[in-house]
Amino acid sequence: MNNIYFFTAVLHKEAVGYSVWVEELPGCVSQGDSLAESLANIKDAIGLYYEDYQSRRQPLPDLAEPANIRLAAGETAVMIEFDALSYLQKHDNKAVNKTLSIPAWLNTMAEENNINFSSALQTALKQQLNI
Repeated sequence: MNNIYFFTAVLHKEAVGYSVWVEELPGCVSQGDSLAESLANIKDAIGLYYEDYQSRRQPLPDLAEPANIRLAAGETAVMIEFDALSYLQKHDNKAVNKTLSIPAWLNTMAEENNINFSSALQTALKQQLNI
């Protein structure tokens, strides 16, 4: 899983704040009262786009060539870094039931030691995935 993506966002100064959109992701638009808020909001919009693409098992589009982006007066292009893993850790924490099998002796030892199976599995998966 590729965790880090780069996109070209276009900022447009408004009477109050900025509107912002991502060239590579049609319809990925946001805004904010300040530059910082606008950039944070577009990252959330990218996250929603990412979740939609993941649900359809499609890869995100490639980074647009910055030289090919046509800017109107008052527009500025900026690079946005999107960390998919950080986004999912923050926004996708719903529990998913898994059925698994372990040897009876291991189950007995874990229960005798009050091991939380869900926590142990999460810890082991994170270790295996180096996250």
